Amino acid sequence: MDKPVQLDPTDEEIIALLIEDSRRSLADIGRVVSLSPPAVKRRIDRLEEIGVITGYTTLVNHAKLGRPLEAFTELRFAGNTRVDDIAGVAKNLPEVQTIYTMAGDPDALALIRVRDVEDLKRVIDRMRSTGKIVGTKTLMVLGAWSPGR
Repeated sequence: MDKPVQLDPTDEEIIALLIEDSRRSLADIGRVVSLSPPAVKRRIDRLEEIGVITGYTTLVNHAKLGRPLEAFTELRFAGNTRVDDIAGVAKNLPEVQTIYTMAGDPDALALIRVRDVEDLKRVIDRMRSTGKIVGTKTLMVLGAWSPGR
């Protein structure tokens, strides 16, 4: 497990600004936190180096890409399945965006994005066909909210 690091309020504000918009310019961040762009760059580089910032992302409108349906599928595995082997059920399934392994019931939660219900059934059936899954429960997303968006 990663050891927590101590950050000062300026580092925390820089992180919050990058979470809000990862393409924000160094000059813009500097104006908000009262630092020069080179000083902001040094802080961001340090935050990346110590592993606080691990990457940058792009938010995508999946409906425009032909996958408007989003669902979470609870996955229950046979008792002898290793936790490290759980994600393997999604191998070669690009519709499975993320598999979260869990403590307790269920064993894992899969985030799936698909074209329609038939496509969702196909993806779930493919995961089930591995023989490792002993049960599923699927919840379709009606809407989503995230802070700052």
